[in-house]
Amino acid sequence: MKQEKYITSDHVVDALANLPQLVFEVTDACNLHCKYCAYGEFYEDYDCRENQMLSTEDAIRLIDYLAVFWNSNLSKSSRKNITISFYGGEPLLNFSFIETIVHHIINEIDCPHLRFSYSMTTNAIFLYKYMDFLVQHRFQLLISLDGNEENTSYRVDHYGVNAYDRIVINVDKLKTAYPDYFRDYVNFNAVLHNRNSVGNIYCFFKERYDKIPRIGELNGTGIRYDKQEEFWQMYRNTQESLHQAEHYEEIERDMFLNTPSYKSLILFLHRYSGFVYQDYTDLLFDKQSLKYIPTGTCLPFTKKMYVTVNGKILPCERIGHQFALGRITDTGIDLDPELIASRYNDYYAKMESQCVHCKNRQACIQCIFNLEGIDDKPVCHGYMNESDFKHYVNQQMRFLEQHSEVYQEIMEKVLTL
Repeated sequence: MKQEKYITSDHVVDALANLPQLVFEVTDACNLHCKYCAYGEFYEDYDCRENQMLSTEDAIRLIDYLAVFWNSNLSKSSRKNITISFYGGEPLLNFSFIETIVHHIINEIDCPHLRFSYSMTTNAIFLYKYMDFLVQHRFQLLISLDGNEENTSYRVDHYGVNAYDRIVINVDKLKTAYPDYFRDYVNFNAVLHNRNSVGNIYCFFKERYDKIPRIGELNGTGIRYDKQEEFWQMYRNTQESLHQAEHYEEIERDMFLNTPSYKSLILFLHRYSGFVYQDYTDLLFDKQSLKYIPTGTCLPFTKKMYVTVNGKILPCERIGHQFALGRITDTGIDLDPELIASRYNDYYAKMESQCVHCKNRQACIQCIFNLEGIDDKPVCHGYMNESDFKHYVNQQMRFLEQHSEVYQEIMEKVLTL
């Protein structure tokens, strides 16, 4: 039986030409040893950590390869921004890589219709050494910190010592030296676990830095069998933790897009209201006639490209390394759009029998790569029957009735009417 083509190689090529973000795993080394690290003891779906550094030659080879697509007639947007991001491990352990790539983008890449910006996720231990460079090039910084000293007690060095004091000293130095930059370019990422809560994380960052942090749950995909019990003892649900806070409605309102309830409502309005458009090109098409692809998996490279320290190319840093779509080699870039499309179509075909009957198909956010048994018989735990879907709709309508004042704000700041 001939496989249905949900996407084609043309979709992949088009995504490469319009790539919004390129993320480099600068190194797999880290000066911390966080208990819950995605590359730590709980997980088994990543390549072995060997304190490697991504070579600048490989990264430049990929950038030059992509620049051909960026300069082609497939690149749709004038003055489009491409974000070059640096990830780890701890990226500041390989600062020479960051410096070289930034200078290559500025001095060697000739894409006059594009703008480039830079971002980095860091634990801030070495921030004091390199802050001048980061400020000069207007890096968007995402600093990892879980709240106060107790909240941060899983974020330790290789001797088991809490890193809190070292982190906040450097963050405070940055804030003092460059207050305008700190206000406009610095954000925080906190991991929710059994030693903190949404309430005390929020209060810490609001009071100390006047910032609204991003709060993420522990990743429940790829957990080692022998670590399941320990992992779930540490895990906490964001929504449940938020509702346990004393003034949770005030916190929820202030955090807005960083809370599950608002994210869910925005998705609901976008997918089901019938009069919201992602961009103005949507006005050219009849939404009812558009073909929906199984699951909510992002099409390859439509949001980002992630490159591991081993040169593997993936569509996202949240995906297991076994799902690499290509790699950087000594002779070039091994990236086959036809093969990538075929792999995705195979995955989609395995989910179609479930997705076609799911009542929430239009607003699905389930990523295929986070399903167990993807190569055999994957099962989606987000599947909704008629009763589930009615409950979901009632939840959204009830929340909207209770917070009617946010409707206009969502329409003006988030969605396009």
